[in-house]
Amino acid sequence: MKSTCLALAKLVVLGLLLTACGPATPEAPTDQLAEILARGTILMATDVAFPPQSEIVEDAVRPADTKCGPEEHTAAELAGFDIDVNVELARRLGVEPCFVTPDWEVVIGGNWADRFDIAIESMTITEPRMENLWFAQPYKSQPEGFFVHVDSSLTEPTELSGKKVGVCAGTTYEFYLERTLVMPGVDIDFLVEDAEIVGYDTDSTALQDLALGDGVRLDGVMTETPLGQYLIANGLPLKPLGGVAYYEYSAPGIDKSHSVDPIPFAKKVTEIIREMHADGTMADLAAKYYDFDATSGAAEYNWEALGQFE
Repeated sequence: MKSTCLALAKLVVLGLLLTACGPATPEAPTDQLAEILARGTILMATDVAFPPQSEIVEDAVRPADTKCGPEEHTAAELAGFDIDVNVELARRLGVEPCFVTPDWEVVIGGNWADRFDIAIESMTITEPRMENLWFAQPYKSQPEGFFVHVDSSLTEPTELSGKKVGVCAGTTYEFYLERTLVMPGVDIDFLVEDAEIVGYDTDSTALQDLALGDGVRLDGVMTETPLGQYLIANGLPLKPLGGVAYYEYSAPGIDKSHSVDPIPFAKKVTEIIREMHADGTMADLAAKYYDFDATSGAAEYNWEALGQFE
């Protein structure tokens, strides 16, 4: 009897201790990948005015069971190659993609204050950006070039020297016109001198201004060739000027200053992007939007040569 009472007393004491201490609190994630997996969503930055890479789907139905916040776009509300890459990355991670639309300068500047996890929005690897961002394996390689109004008499990019050229501010196009662009693993031939650079919030806005007339606001625009061709096909009175100025490599960017270690996440993203290249998924996604090979160059890019985690 005494042993039974003693056992009961021990159980009562143990219960009191458990009540006082409360249930065990799960440990906070110690790295960004674990944080994303625990949350069940991944917050992805994009530009919704950059077709065929990304754009709003008109009359889209937002899923009722989404985990995305009210200020975030769901995958159903967006379309484009960049969006497809984001969605497939999220699927392979086993989480839901949710999209936000910060200004471009915010994205390339780093120090995101944990407002989003990754930017897969045709961002080129450059040395200045590598100061603030980790870059994963590139997913796309694309030609960059010049466009002018259909009434323009210009025939070569060199003729834009000294003229008004529109660009999305803070992009490689602006650095190209400034003749300061440095991209790891890419040789660049600068064709334009002393251009009067006119900065815009997006490439599409610059091209819309160019469409107002030859010399009305701009003499030319430098942008991603597929975007210019897409807008021409959709009615803008523009034409390409010359051939390809250079090729660049678009890669996922991840903020170095995330509050928990971002390196495991950056390595995991590279692993998934490489899988998507190897199994043909990346090429199949790109073929829906481009009539040129937009992925094989990115698959062959020597990512290790960047030496980011040394």
